[in-house]
Amino acid sequence: MSVKSPVVIDLKFERSEVDAALADAFAGRTVLHASDPASDLSEARYAVIWKPDPSLFQRAPNLKVLFSGGAGVDYILAMAGLPDIPIVRFVDQSLTTRMSEWVVLQALSHLRQVPAYLKQQRDHEWRELPQPEAKDLTVGVMGLGVLGMDSVNKLKMMGFDVIGWSRSRKTVDGVETFDEGQLDAFLARTDILVGLLPLTPDTRGLYDAALFSRLRQGGALGRPVFINAGRGGSQVEADLIAALESGVLGGASLDVFEQEPLPATSPLWDMENVIITPHAASASDVRALFRNADAQILDYEAGQSLKHVVDRKAGY
Repeated sequence: MSVKSPVVIDLKFERSEVDAALADAFAGRTVLHASDPASDLSEARYAVIWKPDPSLFQRAPNLKVLFSGGAGVDYILAMAGLPDIPIVRFVDQSLTTRMSEWVVLQALSHLRQVPAYLKQQRDHEWRELPQPEAKDLTVGVMGLGVLGMDSVNKLKMMGFDVIGWSRSRKTVDGVETFDEGQLDAFLARTDILVGLLPLTPDTRGLYDAALFSRLRQGGALGRPVFINAGRGGSQVEADLIAALESGVLGGASLDVFEQEPLPATSPLWDMENVIITPHAASASDVRALFRNADAQILDYEAGQSLKHVVDRKAGY
């Protein structure tokens, strides 16, 4: 019987949570923890990582596959000494569902004036506010990958008019889609903009003053709303704050930021029309993550192709 190659874990989860999840994965395989300074990682062939220690590749020089602990991989691609081996994105129904739940929650929160009603609650003010119906609003989703498509479908179920944008045109039943050359037309139709794009050289700083100014003004909410759960590096926060202060944007829901944790000095914390969550929109389920990596490793060792391998040139 052949010996199974070891796997190294370098995640930012609590160790107790990781140990509990390992009970259901990597059977018969040595599991090494990068957080243990004395661990010899030289024989590890696989690594499951989320923002790992910079020394990982020096300590584990014989890795064959990297498994990201989340949907994003920009943090891996930016690492010094990154070996030329496959990088696998974490794609799982639990991750997808968590993201689309968050997106729908935020869209509904702005539709139903939740930030304004919370202010009225704090002020002990009883006043009904005008609230349009979902069908009166167009939600524009930027990013039509697995996460984006699930969000599109669930937003449609809630009654929103939904349109989609991606760098290259995609055909989606019942949804009007736009490509890179049609960004202006897409933005002009959009009342609520949902950002679910990966971070690449093309998307870094994409959400800026010029983009916000092209969103539809005078729609059912009066002013457009920005929702971002993609990557913080895609938004220019100074421009975002200015747009919120000037009324170019009527509100925002933000799960990602240029700097994380969001500095306590950021004006975003105190804006009553902004909803903030701590990069928790689609928090990875560590059990699902390990099951996914374990299954892929077994398939890979059986000669099958890895799924959801990152295109390094595209950045995702």
